[in-house]
Amino acid sequence: MRKKLSLLFALSLTMMLFLAACGTSESTGSKSEDKSSDEKKGTFKVGLEAGYAPFNWSQNDDSNGAVKIDGSGEYAGGYDVEIAKKIADGLGKELVIVKTEWDGLIPALQSNKIDAVIAGMSPTDKRKKSIYFSDNYYKSDLVMVVKNGGKYVNAKSIQDFKGAKITAQLNTFHYSVIDQIKDVEKKPAMDNFPAMRVALESGIIDGYVSERPEGVSAQAANKKFKMVEFDKKSKFKTSDDDTAIAVGVKKDSDLTKKINEILAGISEDERMSIMDSAIENQPAAKN
Repeated sequence: MRKKLSLLFALSLTMMLFLAACGTSESTGSKSEDKSSDEKKGTFKVGLEAGYAPFNWSQNDDSNGAVKIDGSGEYAGGYDVEIAKKIADGLGKELVIVKTEWDGLIPALQSNKIDAVIAGMSPTDKRKKSIYFSDNYYKSDLVMVVKNGGKYVNAKSIQDFKGAKITAQLNTFHYSVIDQIKDVEKKPAMDNFPAMRVALESGIIDGYVSERPEGVSAQAANKKFKMVEFDKKSKFKTSDDDTAIAVGVKKDSDLTKKINEILAGISEDERMSIMDSAIENQPAAKN
């Protein structure tokens, strides 16, 4: 009798241990699946200045689809932000905007503080030595932004700016093309576009080199500014990469192919529509 009871007890104990092990395994598996799901979602951290309208800017609320800036009470909006949202959705990740000074964008990418640069950045040969770039997501011509009603408002050629005080943003090809103007008074490069707009309005400079969307944005935001465009024979000489804009990623990143696939799904009409909306929605105060 005792042997039977002992045997029954041993069998019961074995069954309990087996069920407990199964429960632990199933529980662990569930947690593992949850963790894997969380990791798969992840974040897509994008660096931009939030000061280059209509490509990107900062504002006080989430109107017109603006995204909260990481670690800040401000929100980022603009063409770059809309493109970043589409890429993040395509990657199945949560978009995080990291406001970063222009000179700090590539270092931030290289140090893994961000996953990509989507900041109106051109894929120049110099930058390609440091990072990879996606296919282009926008292309534009260079223009000059001047004071409306001023001496240079009716300029037709870049050579009409002979003797003018001209500048552009620091560490951009915009600044280097100023040398194509004969006898120009090339002023020190400035950190950002808001600073150049202030300098233009105050008369410190006569104009600054920019891309067409920013020029349209400048004159739309402030009637004191005017964008001057040039025809093919009288405009700045640039390469295709200089006037194109692409997404920057680390050299060892596997995102390039995925990003290109997502960008390929955005038609030219849709890109134009996004830019038109960005120009229309830019904060008027950002001048």
